This record gives sequence, structure tokens and C-alpha cells, in this order.
Amino acid sequence: MAISNKLLNDGERIVLSTRTHVKALLLPLVVLVVLLAVGVVVGNLLGDKANGVPRLIVWIVVLLGILWWVVWPTLNWLAATYTVTNRRLITRNGVLTRRGHDIPLTRISDVASERGVLDRLLGCGTLIVSDASTNGRVLLHDIPRVEDIQRELNELLHSSDAGNDGT
Repeated sequence: MAISNKLLNDGERIVLSTRTHVKALLLPLVVLVVLLAVGVVVGNLLGDKANGVPRLIVWIVVLLGILWWVVWPTLNWLAATYTVTNRRLITRNGVLTRRGHDIPLTRISDVASERGVLDRLLGCGTLIVSDASTNGRVLLHDIPRVEDIQRELNELLHSSDAGNDGT
């Protein structure tokens, strides 16, 4: 899950690494069940008419739906990582086109979190990182153990404020 050590600078070490909470896969799971159920029901209603061609068409449509609404979101979930090193916050996402955002810890001015009712039940939340750049804020949605990560990030920020880079 962590980024490759080749992407780290000299003296830089990974403090924590995570990805979006598994709750992001709940909707694709529901869609998978619905698509399979629709495929079975419609396939059985059509029977073996016309040498099974309509049934084949139904299952091709179901397969395309599974690829689009289940496999693709799952691959996106697997490809997205959030890593905190002793020097920066690194986000990476994207399956075909990889996108990344690095924020040096020295530029982070505030770390906050939001947790809705469902987030509290599932143990996740949104991490809000405010930095001194033109972007202003970076929202990291559905982070597992968001309060622990917020606390650890604040400790890193405090240690770098004291003149220590956390090494």
C-alpha cells in the first residue's frame, strides 16, 4: 500500500500510509448484486428464444455494467494511496493516468477532520489539510482512523516547528 522507497528523498521515511476506507466499495458491491440479479431474472424470462441470443445480449450488458460500475471503482480504490513521511504528505491516485500531490509538512498550516454519523459508525472521516499554497485546502475523503492520522500529522508538524524534521 505504501509508495515505493524509490520516491523518497535521502533521510525521508514513511510515517504512515493508508488508502480510502473500504466503505468506498459498498456502492460497487450493491451494484454488483443488482446487476447479477437483473441478469438472472431477465435471462430466465427470455428463456432459450432465438438460440439464446437475447440471453447472451443481456449477459454482455451485465458484464459491461460490472466492468464500468464495479471493476473500475475497485481499481481506482486500489490505486489511491495517502502517505505521510517525516517531510511531506503524498497523495497518489489514478489507474491509467497517475496523479499525485505532495505537500511539504513545513507548508501545512492546519489539519482538521470531519466525521458524519456513518463515518463515526465505520471509523473513518474526511481529513482537511490547509496549506500555504494557492490550493488552500486539500480534502482527503473517507480516511480510516481519521482522528489517529490527524493526531499523528499534528505531532509531526509540532516536531518540525521545534526544528526537528522527525528523524
